Amino acid sequence: MKLHILGICGTFMGGIAALARELGHEVDGSDANVYPPMSTQLEALGIALKSGYAAAHLEPAPDLVVVGNALSRGNPAVEHLLDTRLPYISGPQWLGEQVLAGRRVLAVAGTHGKTTTTSLLAWLLESAGRAPGFLVGGVPANFGVSARLGPGLEIGDWGTERAGRGSLPGGVESPVPNPESPLFVIEADEYDTAFFDKRSKFVHYRPSVAILNNLEYDHADIFPDVAAIQRQFHHLVRIVPGNGCLVVNAEDARLAEVLAMGCWSPVESFGIDAGDWRAELVEADGSVFRVSQRGEAIGEVRWSMLGRHNVMNALAALVAAHAVGIDVRTLLPAFAGFGSVKRRLERIGEHAGIVVLDDFAHHPTAIATTLAGLRARVGAGRLVVALEPRSNSMRLGAHAEELAPSLADADRVVFLHRPELPWDAQRVIGALGGRGTTASSVDALLGALAGEVRSGDHVVFMSNGGFEDAPRRFFARLRGQ
Repeated sequence: MKLHILGICGTFMGGIAALARELGHEVDGSDANVYPPMSTQLEALGIALKSGYAAAHLEPAPDLVVVGNALSRGNPAVEHLLDTRLPYISGPQWLGEQVLAGRRVLAVAGTHGKTTTTSLLAWLLESAGRAPGFLVGGVPANFGVSARLGPGLEIGDWGTERAGRGSLPGGVESPVPNPESPLFVIEADEYDTAFFDKRSKFVHYRPSVAILNNLEYDHADIFPDVAAIQRQFHHLVRIVPGNGCLVVNAEDARLAEVLAMGCWSPVESFGIDAGDWRAELVEADGSVFRVSQRGEAIGEVRWSMLGRHNVMNALAALVAAHAVGIDVRTLLPAFAGFGSVKRRLERIGEHAGIVVLDDFAHHPTAIATTLAGLRARVGAGRLVVALEPRSNSMRLGAHAEELAPSLADADRVVFLHRPELPWDAQRVIGALGGRGTTASSVDALLGALAGEVRSGDHVVFMSNGGFEDAPRRFFARLRGQ
Protein backbone atom coordinates (compact mmCIF):
# COMPACT_ATOMS: atom_id res chain seq x y z
CA MET A 1 0.00 0.00 0.00
CA LYS A 2 1.21 3.51 -0.80
CA LEU A 3 0.78 6.10 1.96
CA HIS A 4 1.38 9.83 1.68
CA ILE A 5 1.80 11.62 5.01
CA LEU A 6 0.97 15.31 5.27
CA GLY A 7 3.06 17.00 7.99
CA ILE A 8 5.63 14.22 7.92
CA CYS A 9 8.49 16.13 9.59
CA GLY A 10 6.69 16.60 12.89
CA THR A 11 7.99 14.19 15.49
CA PHE A 12 4.64 12.39 15.80
CA MET A 13 3.92 12.12 12.08
CA GLY A 14 7.54 11.22 11.38
CA GLY A 15 7.09 8.37 13.84
CA ILE A 16 3.94 7.29 12.01
CA ALA A 17 5.95 7.23 8.78
CA ALA A 18 8.66 5.09 10.35
CA LEU A 19 6.12 2.60 11.70
CA ALA A 20 4.29 2.40 8.37
CA ARG A 21 7.58 1.75 6.59
CA GLU A 22 8.41 -0.96 9.12
CA LEU A 23 5.04 -2.58 8.37
CA GLY A 24 6.08 -2.80 4.74
CA HIS A 25 4.11 0.09 3.25
CA GLU A 26 5.48 2.38 0.57
CA VAL A 27 5.69 5.77 2.26
CA ASP A 28 6.43 9.34 1.23
CA GLY A 29 5.31 12.67 2.63
CA SER A 30 5.11 16.43 2.51
CA ASP A 31 5.85 19.18 4.99
CA ALA A 32 6.14 22.96 4.95
CA ASN A 33 9.54 22.66 6.60
CA VAL A 34 11.73 19.67 5.81
CA TYR A 35 14.35 19.80 8.55
CA PRO A 36 16.45 17.60 10.90
CA PRO A 37 16.34 15.57 13.01
CA MET A 38 13.19 14.02 11.53
CA SER A 39 14.15 14.61 7.91
CA THR A 40 17.47 12.82 8.49
CA GLN A 41 15.76 9.91 10.23
CA LEU A 42 13.18 9.51 7.46
CA GLU A 43 15.67 9.79 4.62
CA ALA A 44 17.72 7.03 6.27
CA LEU A 45 14.61 4.84 6.07
CA GLY A 46 14.27 5.52 2.36
CA ILE A 47 11.23 7.76 2.75
CA ALA A 48 10.98 10.49 0.11
CA LEU A 49 10.21 13.98 1.42
CA LYS A 50 8.55 16.80 -0.53
CA SER A 51 8.78 20.42 0.54
CA GLY A 52 5.50 22.30 0.79
CA TYR A 53 1.90 21.19 0.40
CA ALA A 54 1.37 21.36 -3.36
CA ALA A 55 -1.57 19.39 -4.74
CA ALA A 56 0.87 17.85 -7.22
CA HIS A 57 2.50 15.97 -4.33
CA LEU A 58 -0.65 13.79 -4.26
CA GLU A 59 -0.25 12.76 -7.89
CA PRO A 60 -0.29 9.95 -8.77
CA ALA A 61 -2.88 9.34 -6.10
CA PRO A 62 -1.70 7.34 -3.08
CA ASP A 63 -3.86 4.58 -1.63
CA LEU A 64 -4.27 6.54 1.60
CA VAL A 65 -3.39 10.02 2.87
CA VAL A 66 -2.46 10.29 6.54
CA VAL A 67 -3.19 13.84 7.68
CA GLY A 68 -1.29 15.60 10.46
CA ASN A 69 -3.05 17.95 12.85
CA ALA A 70 -1.07 20.97 11.61
CA LEU A 71 -3.07 20.81 8.36
CA SER A 72 -6.31 22.78 8.01
CA ARG A 73 -8.89 23.82 5.44
CA GLY A 74 -7.43 26.12 2.83
CA ASN A 75 -4.22 24.11 2.62
CA PRO A 76 -3.70 23.18 -1.07
CA ALA A 77 -3.07 19.50 -0.30
CA VAL A 78 -6.13 19.29 1.95
CA GLU A 79 -8.36 20.94 -0.63
CA HIS A 80 -7.06 18.58 -3.31
CA LEU A 81 -7.66 15.41 -1.30
CA LEU A 82 -11.20 16.56 -0.48
CA ASP A 83 -12.01 17.61 -4.04
CA THR A 84 -10.70 14.36 -5.54
CA ARG A 85 -12.23 12.17 -2.82
CA LEU A 86 -8.91 10.60 -1.87
CA PRO A 87 -9.16 8.24 1.13
CA TYR A 88 -7.71 9.93 4.21
CA ILE A 89 -7.27 9.30 7.90
CA SER A 90 -5.66 11.01 10.89
CA GLY A 91 -2.33 9.85 12.25
CA PRO A 92 -3.76 8.82 15.64
CA GLN A 93 -6.60 6.83 14.08
CA TRP A 94 -4.23 5.06 11.69
CA LEU A 95 -1.92 4.27 14.59
CA GLY A 96 -4.75 2.96 16.76
CA GLU A 97 -6.12 0.69 14.06
CA GLN A 98 -2.97 -0.45 12.29
CA VAL A 99 -0.38 -0.66 15.08
CA LEU A 100 -1.87 -0.56 18.58
CA ALA A 101 -4.66 -3.11 18.15
CA GLY A 102 -3.64 -6.35 19.84
CA ARG A 103 -0.85 -4.71 21.78
CA ARG A 104 -0.91 -3.73 25.44
CA VAL A 105 -0.65 0.05 25.25
CA LEU A 106 0.99 2.22 27.91
CA ALA A 107 0.05 5.85 27.24
CA VAL A 108 1.83 8.82 28.84
CA ALA A 109 -0.36 11.92 29.16
CA GLY A 110 0.20 15.26 30.89
CA THR A 111 0.96 18.90 30.23
CA HIS A 112 4.63 18.35 31.05
CA GLY A 113 7.11 15.50 30.92
CA LYS A 114 5.42 13.31 28.30
CA THR A 115 8.46 12.89 26.06
CA THR A 116 10.91 12.22 28.88
CA THR A 117 8.56 9.83 30.68
CA THR A 118 7.69 7.95 27.49
CA SER A 119 11.37 7.57 26.60
CA LEU A 120 12.25 6.47 30.13
CA LEU A 121 9.40 3.95 30.32
CA ALA A 122 10.44 2.45 26.98
CA TRP A 123 14.02 2.23 28.24
CA LEU A 124 12.99 0.55 31.51
CA LEU A 125 10.89 -2.01 29.62
CA GLU A 126 13.77 -2.58 27.21
CA SER A 127 16.09 -3.14 30.17
CA ALA A 128 13.64 -5.72 31.51
CA GLY A 129 13.83 -7.64 28.24
CA ARG A 130 10.32 -6.71 27.07
CA ALA A 131 11.44 -5.05 23.78
CA PRO A 132 8.50 -2.62 23.60
CA GLY A 133 7.32 -0.80 20.54
CA PHE A 134 7.16 2.94 21.06
CA LEU A 135 6.31 6.31 19.56
CA VAL A 136 7.95 9.31 21.22
CA GLY A 137 7.60 13.02 20.42
CA GLY A 138 11.36 13.36 20.26
CA VAL A 139 14.47 11.27 19.65
CA PRO A 140 15.44 9.20 22.74
CA ALA A 141 19.20 8.88 23.07
CA ASN A 142 18.90 5.24 24.11
CA PHE A 143 17.21 4.24 20.87
CA GLY A 144 18.27 6.83 18.30
CA VAL A 145 14.85 6.76 16.61
CA SER A 146 11.51 8.25 17.61
CA ALA A 147 9.45 5.13 16.85
CA ARG A 148 9.68 1.40 16.36
CA LEU A 149 7.08 -1.31 15.92
CA GLY A 150 8.40 -3.92 18.32
CA PRO A 151 7.17 -7.52 18.19
CA GLY A 152 3.49 -8.22 17.68
CA LEU A 153 0.63 -8.56 15.27
CA GLU A 154 1.22 -6.96 11.89
CA ILE A 155 -2.11 -5.64 10.68
CA GLY A 156 -2.82 -5.81 6.95
CA ASP A 157 -3.64 -3.07 4.49
CA TRP A 158 -6.35 -0.52 4.97
CA GLY A 159 -9.47 -1.89 3.31
CA THR A 160 -12.54 -0.27 1.86
CA GLU A 161 -14.89 -2.51 3.82
CA ARG A 162 -15.18 -2.82 7.57
CA ALA A 163 -15.77 -6.33 8.76
CA GLY A 164 -17.93 -5.22 11.64
CA ARG A 165 -17.71 -4.66 15.35
CA GLY A 166 -14.52 -5.97 16.89
CA SER A 167 -12.70 -5.96 13.57
CA LEU A 168 -10.03 -3.85 11.96
CA PRO A 169 -9.98 -2.38 8.47
CA GLY A 170 -9.49 -5.05 5.84
CA GLY A 171 -11.49 -7.62 7.78
CA VAL A 172 -8.75 -8.49 10.28
CA GLU A 173 -10.16 -9.47 13.61
CA SER A 174 -8.98 -7.27 16.46
CA PRO A 175 -7.35 -9.39 19.17
CA VAL A 176 -7.93 -8.54 22.80
CA PRO A 177 -4.74 -7.44 24.60
CA ASN A 178 -3.79 -9.62 27.55
CA PRO A 179 -0.85 -9.78 29.99
CA GLU A 180 1.19 -11.67 27.39
CA SER A 181 0.53 -9.17 24.58
CA PRO A 182 3.45 -7.18 23.19
CA LEU A 183 3.88 -3.79 24.84
CA PHE A 184 3.71 -0.44 23.09
CA VAL A 185 4.59 2.84 24.84
CA ILE A 186 3.16 6.03 23.38
CA GLU A 187 3.33 9.72 24.14
CA ALA A 188 -0.34 10.62 24.49
CA ASP A 189 -1.07 14.21 23.53
CA GLU A 190 -4.26 16.07 24.47
CA TYR A 191 -3.98 18.26 21.36
CA ASP A 192 -6.72 17.75 18.77
CA THR A 193 -6.44 14.95 16.22
CA ALA A 194 -7.01 16.59 12.82
CA PHE A 195 -9.02 19.27 11.06
CA PHE A 196 -11.83 16.71 10.69
CA ASP A 197 -11.55 15.17 14.18
CA LYS A 198 -11.43 17.56 17.13
CA ARG A 199 -11.08 14.90 19.80
CA SER A 200 -7.77 14.72 21.63
CA LYS A 201 -5.23 12.42 20.02
CA PHE A 202 -5.04 10.13 23.02
CA VAL A 203 -8.63 8.84 22.77
CA HIS A 204 -7.54 6.78 19.74
CA TYR A 205 -4.97 4.78 21.70
CA ARG A 206 -7.20 2.75 24.05
CA PRO A 207 -4.47 2.19 26.64
CA SER A 208 -4.36 -0.56 29.22
CA VAL A 209 -2.13 1.65 31.38
CA ALA A 210 -2.45 5.43 31.31
CA ILE A 211 -0.08 7.80 33.09
CA LEU A 212 -1.65 11.13 34.09
CA ASN A 213 1.50 13.08 34.88
CA ASN A 214 0.08 16.57 35.53
CA LEU A 215 -2.50 18.97 34.15
CA GLU A 216 -2.21 22.71 33.56
CA TYR A 217 -3.69 25.21 31.16
CA ASP A 218 -2.03 25.04 27.76
CA HIS A 219 -2.90 24.98 24.04
CA ALA A 220 -4.72 28.29 24.24
CA ASP A 221 -5.38 28.07 20.52
CA ILE A 222 -7.88 25.22 20.98
CA PHE A 223 -8.87 25.10 24.68
CA PRO A 224 -10.76 28.06 26.22
CA ASP A 225 -9.91 27.11 29.81
CA VAL A 226 -8.45 24.39 31.99
CA ALA A 227 -11.89 22.79 32.44
CA ALA A 228 -11.95 22.00 28.72
CA ILE A 229 -8.64 20.17 29.06
CA GLN A 230 -9.91 18.28 32.11
CA ARG A 231 -12.87 17.05 30.07
CA GLN A 232 -10.48 15.65 27.47
CA PHE A 233 -8.45 13.91 30.17
CA HIS A 234 -11.65 12.42 31.51
CA HIS A 235 -12.42 11.06 28.05
CA LEU A 236 -9.12 9.19 28.36
CA VAL A 237 -9.98 7.95 31.85
CA ARG A 238 -13.30 6.62 30.55
CA ILE A 239 -11.64 4.22 28.09
CA VAL A 240 -9.04 2.64 30.38
CA PRO A 241 -10.41 -0.86 31.13
CA GLY A 242 -11.26 -2.18 34.56
CA ASN A 243 -8.37 -4.63 34.34
CA GLY A 244 -6.03 -1.82 33.36
CA CYS A 245 -4.45 0.85 35.54
CA LEU A 246 -4.31 4.62 35.94
CA VAL A 247 -0.98 5.98 37.18
CA VAL A 248 -1.77 9.41 38.62
CA ASN A 249 0.22 12.29 40.11
CA ALA A 250 -1.07 12.49 43.69
CA GLU A 251 0.07 16.11 44.03
CA ASP A 252 -2.05 17.51 41.19
CA ALA A 253 -5.41 18.87 42.32
CA ARG A 254 -6.71 19.20 38.75
CA LEU A 255 -6.12 15.50 38.14
CA ALA A 256 -8.00 14.71 41.34
CA GLU A 257 -10.92 16.68 39.88
CA VAL A 258 -10.68 14.62 36.68
CA LEU A 259 -10.91 11.36 38.67
CA ALA A 260 -13.85 12.78 40.64
CA MET A 261 -15.79 12.95 37.36
CA GLY A 262 -15.76 9.15 37.36
CA CYS A 263 -13.14 6.42 37.50
CA TRP A 264 -13.57 2.74 36.61
CA SER A 265 -9.99 1.46 36.80
CA PRO A 266 -7.50 0.77 39.60
CA VAL A 267 -5.43 3.84 40.49
CA GLU A 268 -1.79 3.86 41.57
CA SER A 269 -0.73 7.33 42.74
CA PHE A 270 2.77 8.76 42.98
CA GLY A 271 4.52 11.82 44.34
CA ILE A 272 7.23 13.24 46.53
CA ASP A 273 4.93 14.63 49.21
CA ALA A 274 1.92 12.34 48.64
CA GLY A 275 0.90 9.12 46.93
CA ASP A 276 1.11 5.33 47.07
CA TRP A 277 4.60 5.53 45.55
CA ARG A 278 7.00 8.12 46.97
CA ALA A 279 10.42 9.54 46.21
CA GLU A 280 12.74 11.02 48.80
CA LEU A 281 15.40 13.33 47.41
CA VAL A 282 18.89 12.37 48.57
CA GLU A 283 20.50 15.08 46.41
CA ALA A 284 18.70 18.41 46.08
CA ASP A 285 19.13 18.43 42.29
CA GLY A 286 17.19 15.15 41.93
CA SER A 287 20.16 13.13 40.71
CA VAL A 288 19.81 10.69 43.62
CA PHE A 289 16.53 9.67 45.26
CA ARG A 290 15.01 6.79 47.20
CA VAL A 291 11.78 5.07 46.15
CA SER A 292 9.16 3.49 48.39
CA GLN A 293 5.80 1.84 47.80
CA ARG A 294 3.16 2.35 50.48
CA GLY A 295 5.90 2.89 53.05
CA GLU A 296 8.03 -0.08 51.99
CA ALA A 297 11.52 0.80 50.74
CA ILE A 298 12.18 -0.19 47.13
CA GLY A 299 15.68 1.16 46.58
CA GLU A 300 17.78 4.07 45.40
CA VAL A 301 18.04 5.67 41.96
CA ARG A 302 21.17 7.41 40.69
CA TRP A 303 21.00 9.04 37.27
CA SER A 304 22.08 12.06 35.24
CA MET A 305 18.72 13.83 35.11
CA LEU A 306 18.02 17.00 37.09
CA GLY A 307 15.05 18.46 38.89
CA ARG A 308 12.04 17.56 40.98
CA HIS A 309 9.94 17.27 37.82
CA ASN A 310 12.19 14.53 36.46
CA VAL A 311 11.97 12.63 39.74
CA MET A 312 8.19 12.72 39.28
CA ASN A 313 8.62 11.48 35.70
CA ALA A 314 10.78 8.64 37.01
CA LEU A 315 8.17 7.60 39.56
CA ALA A 316 5.46 7.60 36.89
CA ALA A 317 7.54 5.34 34.64
CA LEU A 318 8.38 2.95 37.48
CA VAL A 319 4.75 2.61 38.53
CA ALA A 320 3.67 1.97 34.92
CA ALA A 321 6.32 -0.75 34.60
CA HIS A 322 5.03 -2.27 37.84
CA ALA A 323 1.51 -2.23 36.38
CA VAL A 324 2.58 -4.59 33.59
CA GLY A 325 4.12 -7.04 36.04
CA ILE A 326 7.77 -6.02 36.25
CA ASP A 327 9.65 -6.13 39.57
CA VAL A 328 10.71 -2.50 39.83
CA ARG A 329 13.67 -3.35 42.06
CA THR A 330 15.31 -4.93 39.03
CA LEU A 331 14.86 -1.70 37.06
CA LEU A 332 16.67 0.71 39.38
CA PRO A 333 20.15 0.13 37.89
CA ALA A 334 18.79 0.96 34.42
CA PHE A 335 18.29 4.61 35.38
CA ALA A 336 22.03 5.18 35.31
CA GLY A 337 22.03 4.29 31.62
CA PHE A 338 19.12 6.52 30.63
CA GLY A 339 20.25 8.97 27.98
CA SER A 340 17.26 11.34 28.04
CA VAL A 341 15.93 12.95 24.86
CA LYS A 342 17.33 15.44 22.43
CA ARG A 343 16.49 19.02 23.40
CA ARG A 344 15.63 18.20 27.02
CA LEU A 345 18.38 20.25 28.67
CA GLU A 346 20.67 18.78 26.04
CA ARG A 347 24.32 19.74 26.47
CA ILE A 348 25.57 21.24 23.22
CA GLY A 349 29.10 21.77 24.47
CA GLU A 350 31.49 23.77 26.64
CA HIS A 351 34.08 26.33 25.57
CA ALA A 352 36.15 28.74 27.66
CA GLY A 353 34.26 27.66 30.77
CA ILE A 354 30.85 28.45 29.22
CA VAL A 355 28.34 25.57 28.97
CA VAL A 356 25.65 25.77 26.27
CA LEU A 357 22.39 23.86 26.73
CA ASP A 358 19.31 23.39 24.54
CA ASP A 359 15.91 22.88 26.17
CA PHE A 360 12.42 22.26 24.81
CA ALA A 361 10.51 24.86 26.84
CA HIS A 362 6.82 25.21 26.05
CA HIS A 363 5.23 26.43 29.31
CA PRO A 364 6.21 28.55 32.34
CA THR A 365 6.05 25.55 34.67
CA ALA A 366 8.47 23.63 32.46
CA ILE A 367 10.80 26.63 32.42
CA ALA A 368 10.66 27.05 36.19
CA THR A 369 11.23 23.40 37.05
CA THR A 370 14.07 23.00 34.56
CA LEU A 371 15.88 26.07 35.85
CA ALA A 372 15.32 25.03 39.47
CA GLY A 373 16.94 21.66 38.80
CA LEU A 374 19.85 23.30 37.01
CA ARG A 375 20.26 25.85 39.81
CA ALA A 376 20.50 23.02 42.33
CA ARG A 377 23.25 21.48 40.21
CA VAL A 378 25.37 24.58 39.47
CA GLY A 379 24.97 26.36 42.79
CA ALA A 380 26.10 29.99 42.60
CA GLY A 381 27.10 29.79 38.93
CA ARG A 382 25.29 32.18 36.61
CA LEU A 383 22.35 30.94 34.54
CA VAL A 384 21.86 32.91 31.34
CA VAL A 385 18.61 32.18 29.48
CA ALA A 386 17.76 32.84 25.85
CA LEU A 387 13.98 32.46 25.55
CA GLU A 388 11.79 32.20 22.46
CA PRO A 389 8.02 32.32 23.16
CA ARG A 390 7.27 29.71 20.51
CA SER A 391 4.30 27.59 21.63
CA ASN A 392 0.86 28.68 20.46
CA SER A 393 -0.10 29.57 24.04
CA MET A 394 3.02 31.66 24.58
CA ARG A 395 2.66 33.45 21.26
CA LEU A 396 -0.93 34.30 22.09
CA GLY A 397 0.16 35.72 25.46
CA ALA A 398 -1.78 33.17 27.51
CA HIS A 399 1.21 32.70 29.86
CA ALA A 400 2.59 36.25 29.78
CA GLU A 401 1.98 36.93 33.47
CA GLU A 402 3.66 33.69 34.51
CA LEU A 403 6.82 34.03 32.44
CA ALA A 404 8.76 36.40 34.71
CA PRO A 405 8.14 34.31 37.87
CA SER A 406 9.17 31.17 35.95
CA LEU A 407 12.57 32.79 35.30
CA ALA A 408 13.31 33.41 38.99
CA ASP A 409 16.44 31.23 38.90
CA ALA A 410 17.90 32.99 35.86
CA ASP A 411 20.61 35.60 36.41
CA ARG A 412 20.19 37.09 32.92
CA VAL A 413 17.47 36.68 30.29
CA VAL A 414 17.51 37.61 26.61
CA PHE A 415 13.93 37.43 25.31
CA LEU A 416 13.35 36.97 21.57
CA HIS A 417 10.65 39.54 20.82
CA ARG A 418 9.92 39.11 17.15
CA PRO A 419 7.98 42.02 15.56
CA GLU A 420 5.00 39.73 14.87
CA LEU A 421 4.56 38.79 18.54
CA PRO A 422 1.04 40.09 19.27
CA TRP A 423 1.77 41.23 22.84
CA ASP A 424 4.35 43.48 24.47
CA ALA A 425 7.21 41.53 26.02
CA GLN A 426 8.31 44.59 27.99
CA ARG A 427 5.92 43.64 30.76
CA VAL A 428 7.93 40.44 31.22
CA ILE A 429 11.25 42.27 31.02
CA GLY A 430 10.06 44.92 33.48
CA ALA A 431 9.06 42.25 35.98
CA LEU A 432 12.56 40.76 35.84
CA GLY A 433 13.97 43.72 37.77
CA GLY A 434 16.89 44.57 35.51
CA ARG A 435 17.82 40.96 34.72
CA GLY A 436 16.31 40.93 31.24
CA THR A 437 16.48 42.46 27.80
CA THR A 438 14.82 41.83 24.43
CA ALA A 439 16.13 41.14 20.95
CA SER A 440 14.08 41.47 17.77
CA SER A 441 15.83 38.69 15.84
CA VAL A 442 17.93 35.61 16.48
CA ASP A 443 21.00 37.38 15.10
CA ALA A 444 20.47 40.23 17.56
CA LEU A 445 19.90 37.76 20.37
CA LEU A 446 23.16 35.96 19.64
CA GLY A 447 24.99 39.27 19.60
CA ALA A 448 23.50 40.26 22.95
CA LEU A 449 24.49 36.93 24.49
CA ALA A 450 28.04 37.18 23.15
CA GLY A 451 28.50 40.45 25.00
CA GLU A 452 26.94 39.05 28.16
CA VAL A 453 28.48 35.65 28.91
CA ARG A 454 31.64 34.88 30.83
CA SER A 455 33.48 31.84 32.10
CA GLY A 456 31.44 29.82 34.59
CA ASP A 457 28.09 30.61 32.92
CA HIS A 458 25.50 28.06 31.84
CA VAL A 459 23.64 29.40 28.80
CA VAL A 460 20.22 27.79 28.29
CA PHE A 461 18.33 28.20 25.04
CA MET A 462 14.62 27.61 25.70
CA SER A 463 12.08 27.11 22.89
CA ASN A 464 9.77 24.39 21.62
CA GLY A 465 10.58 25.42 18.05
CA GLY A 466 13.69 25.36 15.90
CA PHE A 467 14.97 28.71 17.27
CA GLU A 468 16.84 29.04 13.93
CA ASP A 469 19.44 26.63 15.33
CA ALA A 470 20.49 29.32 17.82
CA PRO A 471 22.15 27.01 20.42
CA ARG A 472 24.57 25.49 17.92
CA ARG A 473 25.17 28.80 16.18
CA PHE A 474 26.05 30.37 19.52
CA PHE A 475 28.38 27.54 20.46
CA ALA A 476 30.14 27.85 17.10
CA ARG A 477 30.46 31.59 17.77
CA LEU A 478 32.04 30.92 21.14
CA ARG A 479 34.60 28.70 19.47
CA GLY A 480 35.39 31.39 16.90
CA GLN A 481 34.03 29.37 13.98
